[in-house]
Amino acid sequence: MVKIESIEAFTDNYIWLVTTNEGSIVIDPGESSNVINYLDNNQLDLKAIFITHHHFDHTGGIDEITSYYPVNVFGPINNVETINKRLKDGDRVSIIGIDFEIIEIPGHTLDHIAYFSENNGNPILFCGDTLFAAGCGRVFEGTFEQMYESIIKLKNLPINTKIYCGHEYTLSNLEFAKEAEPFNQDTLSRYNNVLKLREKGTPSIPSLLSTELKTNPFLRCDNKEVQENISTKFKTIKESKEIFKALRLWKDNF
Repeated sequence: MVKIESIEAFTDNYIWLVTTNEGSIVIDPGESSNVINYLDNNQLDLKAIFITHHHFDHTGGIDEITSYYPVNVFGPINNVETINKRLKDGDRVSIIGIDFEIIEIPGHTLDHIAYFSENNGNPILFCGDTLFAAGCGRVFEGTFEQMYESIIKLKNLPINTKIYCGHEYTLSNLEFAKEAEPFNQDTLSRYNNVLKLREKGTPSIPSLLSTELKTNPFLRCDNKEVQENISTKFKTIKESKEIFKALRLWKDNF
């Protein structure tokens, strides 16, 4: 059985802990103390660290964690020297009884990768800061076209995929989604549900890809209402890549 838990870090980061009867994996440890304490208090056997991209809030805890637990650190080709298992698109990693496929998803950063597993018919995706619940990451190093193509890769995964992203941005993302697609009842309903969760301090992550397909405007750039709204607002053509770019630029200043 696969157990996935979140360890909160900073103001809104999620560090993911994946555990089976064969051990545990920590994904994107931006800090170390909460991770080490959790592993120690629960007597968990850490087998590996997975990294999605080089930003410090996803890598800052590696050194201290590996000083306690000398495990392999898997990640993309970048300047993080503590990554000793470099991964590229199409690579496969089998650990703690789970088979992961590596998907390169540049845009937020050029080195960004995701970890996807079919997980015996219950697919899971760890996608860092590329696809968020109801949103997507900023384009820092790549191009809008790269980010769009990366989002499409993830959009085409099985619709029952559980999405584990790196931040709790869902409520603010849904506020934007309501503006991008004001007549989408699924978005309005999701906003109300997430608002209740966050008022209780309950995480809104993971989300389901099926939910994202209904409510995430960045996955709906081919939707007629989204295209009409964005092309009218920003005088852009009704072509999915241009709609995506206009949406992302709008969100940057929302």
